[in-house]
Amino acid sequence: MKRRKLLSIASLATAGMLTPIGWNSWVATGKTKSAKAKRLVVVFLRGGIDGLNVVIPHQEADYYQARPTIAIPYPQEENGALDLDGFFGLHPQLKDLMPLWQDRNLAFIHGSGSPIVERSHFQAQDYLENGTPGIKSTRDGWMNRLLGELCLDHQALAINVGNTTPYILKGDMPSANLKPGINSTAAIATDNPLIDQAFSYLYSGTDDLSKAYQDGQASRQLIIKELGEQYPAREGRGAAALREEMIAAARGARNVNAFVDDAGEVAKLLLSDPKNQLVFMDVSGWDTHINQANILNRLLPSLGQGLATLVEGIKPIFADTVIVVMSEFGRTVKENGNKGTDHGSANAMWVLGGAIAGGKVYGNWQGLNRASLYQNRDLAVTTDFRDVLDHILQAHLSMDANSLKRVFPNYHPTNRIDFLT
Repeated sequence: MKRRKLLSIASLATAGMLTPIGWNSWVATGKTKSAKAKRLVVVFLRGGIDGLNVVIPHQEADYYQARPTIAIPYPQEENGALDLDGFFGLHPQLKDLMPLWQDRNLAFIHGSGSPIVERSHFQAQDYLENGTPGIKSTRDGWMNRLLGELCLDHQALAINVGNTTPYILKGDMPSANLKPGINSTAAIATDNPLIDQAFSYLYSGTDDLSKAYQDGQASRQLIIKELGEQYPAREGRGAAALREEMIAAARGARNVNAFVDDAGEVAKLLLSDPKNQLVFMDVSGWDTHINQANILNRLLPSLGQGLATLVEGIKPIFADTVIVVMSEFGRTVKENGNKGTDHGSANAMWVLGGAIAGGKVYGNWQGLNRASLYQNRDLAVTTDFRDVLDHILQAHLSMDANSLKRVFPNYHPTNRIDFLT
């Protein structure tokens, strides 16, 4: 480790102080000279969100032919896509993001993903987190290496919203955890039918306490119902086994119902200290093999509202902040027999920020005809996810060529996309 980096870490550890954040969390902070530090927030959608039903190619006839029951209707139709540029549209449940699109602070990169295609949640997530697709032995994450490069010149902090450090932040550099609340799907006393019946009778009134209890139980049942619908018994496998698979793929990430509150806390952190430069958030629930339309209709509003909340909360530093939304892979172009989609290849990355040249869908769109698909089933990867991140590191965080090579070793840009002003 270089002497400057070591001194920077040591000074942070000795000069910093503990500050409470939220109900039960602590992060190390300290004084800084610069109020113009650039920030990067990465939001990971674990499970493989269906990019084709988020950023919809509504002028592709093949899209509607491949998805007779789950395609998003044309703009102007009932529950239709929100037109973006005459060719692509946004899922209607993401309407909270349209002002950002109209203000040109939001863009998408379609056809992006890992050049090494993996349809395993775990390996695909690993590649996006370690930044070395095809190399499984990488011990640290690219955001941890990035933090090390930032700390060569000044004090910087990375914050994870979660109980444990994710792969993307593992490595030599320390990071702080913003501990979220207890998992809302964990078993609680009122899941016992007899206890539930007693409490429901006790709080059956119209007073404020009774209403609070009733609302809480209704929200809990919605979450449990959502999991049951997404992972019912099929192909000889029980619902319990599929739920275990979903939980494992989530890697401890919270469901999206908590995202709005978490985004508000992140905004406070970013505003509180310019050293809080890197933030990682992950959200689970996007593995939509079954009943995809219903699931996206329930999950996407909270995702859109959370991102809008984050943007609103960081208005004073929005020009100095880039938010990236990504997922481990996309979904198959053709819907399956369960009104869902299966693990695919390319997806759409999202970028938000005051310096984004937005109002545009970037990427080398190949179309959805069979000849253009990867292995005749998936949207092909035409933009390496590192092409997107490399541009942010270079143009937004002012990384030089040597630093870029250390953050993304064995990487050579293949499709540079200029989406930062």
